[in-house]
Parts: sequence; structure tokens; C-alpha cells
Amino acid sequence: MPVPLGFNWTPYYFKKHLQHIIMAKDLKPYPSGRKGEIISLDTVDELKEMACQVRRDVVRMLTRAASGHTGGSLGMADVFTALYFRIMRHDPHGFWENPDQDMLFLSNGHIVPVWYSVLARSGYFPTEELDSLRQIDSYLQGHPTSDARLPGIRIASGSLGQGLSAAVGAALGVKMDNRDADVFCLMGDGECQEGQIWEAAMSATHYGLDNLIGIVDYNKLQIDGEVCDVMCVEPFGDKWKAFGWDVYHCDGNDIDALVSTVEEIRSREQAVGPAVILASTVMGKGVPFFEGVMPDKSNWHGKPPSADHCEKALAILGETSFGDY
Repeated sequence: MPVPLGFNWTPYYFKKHLQHIIMAKDLKPYPSGRKGEIISLDTVDELKEMACQVRRDVVRMLTRAASGHTGGSLGMADVFTALYFRIMRHDPHGFWENPDQDMLFLSNGHIVPVWYSVLARSGYFPTEELDSLRQIDSYLQGHPTSDARLPGIRIASGSLGQGLSAAVGAALGVKMDNRDADVFCLMGDGECQEGQIWEAAMSATHYGLDNLIGIVDYNKLQIDGEVCDVMCVEPFGDKWKAFGWDVYHCDGNDIDALVSTVEEIRSREQAVGPAVILASTVMGKGVPFFEGVMPDKSNWHGKPPSADHCEKALAILGETSFGDY
């Protein structure tokens, strides 16, 4: 039978070949009984070893998925490790039930592989889930999604510039409920070119949200090149100060420095507003051939490792006592 000009094959193909596939938005809620192992890390050396394991997870996940964001995920491994294993007050097995927890919002959602790894390693769900990154029927999508209620993830994110607004609302809600909890919002320096970030920053000061801590991945790179070549945000710290935020600087790849900086923020006397940490990081940190800018001026913002890259990267990172998933 001749096919009419302009015939739309999509519904026919879907019905014939794809109807067995479960889309992420159609997944049933994550099983409440499927939990990971909660572990405690007592020393900085243990935290550093965990950050190395997280980097191994990221490289393996992205290689298997053959898509995703390598640079920022590796660069923020130390920040996420410090937050979940030392800084935040949180309940991995009671995430949806326990209101007395610190909260984290990831505005630059494309670096979610590092978040998934740390959530699994801290017990929110089994590490075996990491092998399903970016699969069409997976709870672990390429940007955070919230429909299926994966423990640890409160909102969908990745439309750059929007996360701080959500964090402001959460921090305001915590204050209205008279709860003792901090709200952390992680952002990229490139996404701070978005106007919504600054509208949210102004709102946080207006409402006196001294329980809100922003952490900016200050690697000075974005997908199209150097941040200041695309749309310069400097003088960066002065901008945050002008919006009424207390500004702190630290090496984002130094776990001890980040922990000390958050402790300093929490010990502020007569704090009347939010604080932000400009955490200087190296994109691709931990694997030299992923780090910074390549000779052709590109970077590893949005490229996954090849199998060869993966093998070499894992050799550089070395095995840890925590073991691969």
C-alpha cells in the first residue's frame, strides 16, 4: 500500500516497537523498602578516599551511559562528599518522613551524576542503581527528576538559573515553621549569567534568610568556553555583596577548607541574611586529561568518557576500600 505524502510514522512506530518502554515520568514511586547502606566517615582522609570513589562512580556511570557531563561532576566531588558525609544534618532512610533535616537544591542539574553517587554512597538508595544512569526506564535521569520520588531529590532541575528561587522558598518555609535547618543551593558560575539568580538573591536578603547557604562551582568555565568570554560575571564576589549576601571564598577541591568555611558561616554572630561560598574548583578534577581547557580550547563540560578514557581514568584514580558498585 502506498504511503501518503507527509505520513507521520511516529504513532505507528511507537505502538509497534516502543510501547513496552516505561518513560521516566511514568515510573511508579521509588520503592520505599529499597535503601542503601549508611556509613560514617570520621576523618578527612576517609572523606578524601570517598571523593575518589565518587569520581570513579562518575566516570563509570557516564561511560556506560555514553552521554552526560563529566567536567562539573568530577570538579564538585569534594563539595558533595563534604556536604553529605560531614556538613549536612540529614536522614537517608527517612528522607520523605523526617522534616528536621538540612535541605539541598542542585540548580546546575546537569552535574547530577556526582549527586547520585553521593546519595547512593550515603545510603539513600543502593549503589547498584548507579548502573542505570540515563537509561530510558531509570530513576536516575540525566537531570534530576522528582515525579518518581527518588530519595534525596526534591525538585526537578537543570533549567539553569532556577534552583536558587526554589531554595529561597524552602528556606523561607523553614523559618515560617520555626525549624532549625539550613538550606544549601549549589550553582554554577556560568548560570549566574541568568537574571533569575539575581532576583532570587535579592529575595533572600529581603526575607533575611540567614539559614540559606549558596555554594557556587567557581571553575570559570561553561560549555561554550570561559565564563568571562561568554558573559563576564566579574567582579563576582562584589555582586553578591551588593545584593546583601555575606561572601566567602575557599578551595572547592579542599574538603577541610570547605568544612571550615561552612562552620564559619554557621557561627556568624547576629547574622541577618544569606551567605554564599565561591568555591574555586577545577573542571574535571582528579583526572588530568579531563581537567580545565583542552589544547583545542574545548572542555569536558558536556562530553562523556570513551571506554579508553574510562580505563585510563580509573587507573589514575586507583581503587578504594569502598569498592565499585
